[in-house]
Amino acid sequence: MFLNRAWLVMQKHYKFIIAFLLSMWFYFCIPGNLFNNIYSTTISDAEGRLLGAKVAADGQWRFPAIDSVPKKYEIALIEFEDRRFYSHTGFDIIATGRAFMRNVKHGEIREGGSTITMQVVRLARKGKKRTVKEKIIETVLAMRLELKYTKREILAMYASHAPFGGNVVGIEAAAWRYFGRSANELSWAEAATLTVLPNSPSLIHVSKNRDLLLKKRNRLLEKLHKRNYLSEEDLRLAKAENIPEEPLPVPMKALHLFDAIAKQHEGKKITTTINAEYQSKATNILNRHAAEYRANSVNNAAAIIIDVRNNTVAAYVGNVGDINRQTNSEHVDIITSPRSSGSILKPFLFAAMLDEGSLLPDMLIADVPIHISGFSPQNYDKTFDGAVPAHTSLERSLNVPSVRMLYNYNLEKFHYLLRRLGITTLQKPASHYGLSLILGGAEVNLWDITNIYAYFARTLNNFRLYNGKYNSADTQKATFIANSKKEKNILHDADIISAAAIWQTLNSLSDLNRPEEESSWKSFLSSQKIAWKTGTSFGNRDAWAIGVTPDFAIGVWVGNASGEGRHLLTGVNYAAPVLFELFDILPKSQRWFEQPYDEMTKMKVCSKSGHLASEICENTDSVWLVNAAQMSPVCPYHKLVHLNKDETYRVNSDCVALSEIVTKSWFVLPPVQEWYYRIKHPDYRLLPPFMPNCADEESSPVDVIYPVPGSEIVITKQIDGSMGGIICQAVHRNPDATIFWHIDDEYAGTTKIYHQLAVRPSAGEHQLILVDDAGNTKRVTFFVKNAE
Repeated sequence: MFLNRAWLVMQKHYKFIIAFLLSMWFYFCIPGNLFNNIYSTTISDAEGRLLGAKVAADGQWRFPAIDSVPKKYEIALIEFEDRRFYSHTGFDIIATGRAFMRNVKHGEIREGGSTITMQVVRLARKGKKRTVKEKIIETVLAMRLELKYTKREILAMYASHAPFGGNVVGIEAAAWRYFGRSANELSWAEAATLTVLPNSPSLIHVSKNRDLLLKKRNRLLEKLHKRNYLSEEDLRLAKAENIPEEPLPVPMKALHLFDAIAKQHEGKKITTTINAEYQSKATNILNRHAAEYRANSVNNAAAIIIDVRNNTVAAYVGNVGDINRQTNSEHVDIITSPRSSGSILKPFLFAAMLDEGSLLPDMLIADVPIHISGFSPQNYDKTFDGAVPAHTSLERSLNVPSVRMLYNYNLEKFHYLLRRLGITTLQKPASHYGLSLILGGAEVNLWDITNIYAYFARTLNNFRLYNGKYNSADTQKATFIANSKKEKNILHDADIISAAAIWQTLNSLSDLNRPEEESSWKSFLSSQKIAWKTGTSFGNRDAWAIGVTPDFAIGVWVGNASGEGRHLLTGVNYAAPVLFELFDILPKSQRWFEQPYDEMTKMKVCSKSGHLASEICENTDSVWLVNAAQMSPVCPYHKLVHLNKDETYRVNSDCVALSEIVTKSWFVLPPVQEWYYRIKHPDYRLLPPFMPNCADEESSPVDVIYPVPGSEIVITKQIDGSMGGIICQAVHRNPDATIFWHIDDEYAGTTKIYHQLAVRPSAGEHQLILVDDAGNTKRVTFFVKNAE
């Protein structure tokens, strides 16, 4: 009964039902995604200029769809293909009728009569044969397309998916492949050429029908002239332009950045933060220097420029290299590749120790031979200064004071700090690297290091803006994708390193006349103040230079991607010149970082030692220091000494009347430091000797450099099978003193002036006893272990 009733209803209203079904089909006949193509990956600079692209996975140069059509191409396209485009509803009865009459007249298909909208449908329904039935379907679908999209959207669809000969699809890919520029920059002649190509895409081939292509282009130009789009002069000049002969290579101005982006954004158009001008100039600078450095077989270089103000990457040159070597080394992205750090981590240790108050900028640090668990670091020039101010140690990149600083700061704590700062390559525990961590015992990359300097600069730039607080977003690494999501600003009271410690560190790094080592003084002249640091890895494999101003942070690496070291390859000689030339292409910073007074206190400092001044320090300076410096110990080097009236001898009340004693403050370094210090400081005043028959109440003037008290020494066998020995070394305040050496109460030898003695102790515990000719004694216990 129900089925009969339903059938009667259908018979009665079948016209309505058919109309409803047809309307539903008409409404849903256009899919939501009309084109389901594979696109080329493209990246552009911050202004939309193409930096690089690669062919799509299907072998087509098909750039991602454009949103709007260039004006010249739009005018030429409508004039050539569909003059009533903006007035019809997808089907042009006049054009269709004209095409029908013309085709009948010639007895063959000469004109299609399809509107641009119908051609969009045909492009979307690729592979369909051109039959009357298909033409009807295209017409219906075109009318539906007009209801769903605007005219400009339809134009953009056509321009993005029309064939332009060979494997070139879309106006943007065609503009770059045939004319080497964006579609928005095409001339009238170029726009006309690309307009007629989809109508006969084979005409672009260098050996086929080129005269026909030229004639079709010129006919279109004449039409545009008649419709007053071109003047007589414009027409003449346009016709004089040549047509393309063969496709051009697509630009690749940031290969390594492109590769990094393509891994995450395959087939998309990505706008980067890159400044095309900086990118081009930076690439040229690196290529020029790399060409020069190849004389020393140094073949690769890389650089990154970060705009500190908005935390974006302004230039990214991942590597330049000698393509003639055919090693493919230039394809290695050095910016993200782990490389030995050399001295580039030293400023972070300096800042961390300032921050906790265990170091002051001018505080003397011992620069004497050191032996810690078999590790004996050396300065670059193999000499020692005895003691150097902390900032001088940083500026000259001295290794021995840096190792002492790390030992005092704590290796594990520094390892943790580096990871918090953003060093991503420290994948092993601190014990794996040991104290060599500060000298290049770990691998870092240019990306992480330059970002830390940029973070330092942002912290100082924003300190006053945030009223002495810190923004968590400032610690984030720079982005190279425009309009990427940024971390929410969260203000807090403390940061990884305080603004005050950062400010003092960058000030210490801003001296323009500063070498990496004493044997290679360099003077880099600049019209702006720059904080910079160089580094050289062990074996001269990696040369680093990092610089920062309130506006930009730049990182430079020079070396061989293969890891091959080269003589004379140092940060100051190879990377620093590139760094300063890169700064020259950027706008000059007209300011320096403001001093964060809220985190600093003015304190009295001993002019001689750099420590907080004690009551007996002779000369003091009032300087701004990190607040935590108030907990730092006072100067340990100034001591009160008792002298006779003419100040030629030290005395005491046992041998001289109190009225005859003169008490003075004297700057006294420990014996080992004093030995080296006075060589480079002729103004250093040695303590006068004790007056004869006066008791010596001071600590021993003799001290041992090696072996270190409590150390364990491993002795290996020599070629002849016998056990080797060690070279013991000592110093004495009195350059004329004689030292008598004993091991375990057995006499071992005598030395004068240069106190070094070779001994061959057996395995086990030993006591080294030194006695000078005045009876002063020094004892050191050490342990010997024979190598197995």
